Amino acid sequence: MAPVVYPTTNLTATEQLVFERGDGIYIFDDQGNRYIEGMSGLWCASLGYSNQEVIDAITAQLETLPFSHTFGGKTHQPVMELANKIRSIVPIEDAYVFFGSSGSDANDSHYKMLRYYFNAIGKPEKRKIITRERGYHGVTVAAGSLTSLPANLTHFDAPTEALNILRTASPHYYSGRQGNETEAQFVDRILHALEQQIEAEGADTIAAMIFEPITGASGVIVPPDGYYEKLQTLLRKHDILIWADEVICGFGRTGNDFGCTTMGIEPDLMTFAKQLSSAYFPISAAVIPGWMYEAMIEPSHQVGVFGHGFTYSGHPVACAAALKTLEIYERDALFAHAAEVGAHFQDLLHATFDSHPLVGEVRGRGLIAALELVSNKTTGARFDRGIAGALAQKSCEHHGVILRAVAGNALAFCPPLIITADQIDDLVRRVKSALDDTFDALMERGLIARP
Repeated sequence: MAPVVYPTTNLTATEQLVFERGDGIYIFDDQGNRYIEGMSGLWCASLGYSNQEVIDAITAQLETLPFSHTFGGKTHQPVMELANKIRSIVPIEDAYVFFGSSGSDANDSHYKMLRYYFNAIGKPEKRKIITRERGYHGVTVAAGSLTSLPANLTHFDAPTEALNILRTASPHYYSGRQGNETEAQFVDRILHALEQQIEAEGADTIAAMIFEPITGASGVIVPPDGYYEKLQTLLRKHDILIWADEVICGFGRTGNDFGCTTMGIEPDLMTFAKQLSSAYFPISAAVIPGWMYEAMIEPSHQVGVFGHGFTYSGHPVACAAALKTLEIYERDALFAHAAEVGAHFQDLLHATFDSHPLVGEVRGRGLIAALELVSNKTTGARFDRGIAGALAQKSCEHHGVILRAVAGNALAFCPPLIITADQIDDLVRRVKSALDDTFDALMERGLIARP
């Protein structure tokens, strides 16, 4: 075994699958087996594998300017061009962009810039951040504390109190409803509780609320209709900034440019990574409004420097990869393609799995989805410790598909944006066989509740 501390891995079960190469929507292991990459790697390889245009853009930049930092007044053409491109497409007026290498560092950067901004305008007490249960925002100290998944918090002693982080309910109707509560009643109840929390804390102490338009690692939770409209009204009423984590939803995943567009969100701040470069080179972007940037200028002058930045902030090769990726999205109308094949994908998932005895809920938008695996379809009873998700993930591999079990027993899908309708048919057919086998295995273990 190689001396690697593997990320997000059971350290007693490492190096189970060794990948060697990828081509389009497919990835191949070291035994020559081919798999449909149904997760785009980790929600990120939107153009699939081996896109020669992106590779050529990276290579050309490596041959021209393989590295240049952006500290102390230094810059280069790719970073300026990329910032201008992002400004032209985001729904934030007069946007400014801070670049990093991962969604985690982008969310950490937002956290720090919010404090910097509110200190700059004389409101140092306005520093608390609201996050949601079952949210995922990264694994660095601040971003990891904004994350609300048990596996990412247990044993790490996340300093949530020191970082002034508040938690509110997840907008997952299927798991959070009470009795015969309707979706509208569920939304009103959890948002009433949020307003009570805001009033108890004091709105003048709360800077922002962070959320994913549609969640990823927590199981692809799509909030009910009306949730975001009412949430935004509540946050605006209390002068709390809206911080959209678009690391997974951004750039076509939901069938639109951004998850905010799909879900009707008007953000103040946006976080990008993953599909910004189709994962061909690490890059992230923390986008802030112009009025926030303007307030930060004089304090930086007083100190002599805006004291935040990474060696690889605005790496020229990363910027070149992102610029080419954005060019391909636009030229090939991939967001419209994702909307078209995504509609077919969602319809097929419902047609195939709504009645499956192992599936309690089918949910998603565009080319992101999840199947909630349950031990009792009538009551929605769950399996302990993610056993069904783990078995289903393994069974999918046996049937030539890479998916990921998240939040215990939710089986997540996130295929590359370039996938075709025929390939979606093949993907779903294989997963159906895998879940049939998983159901049989769980029955043999006595883990399925009989009617």
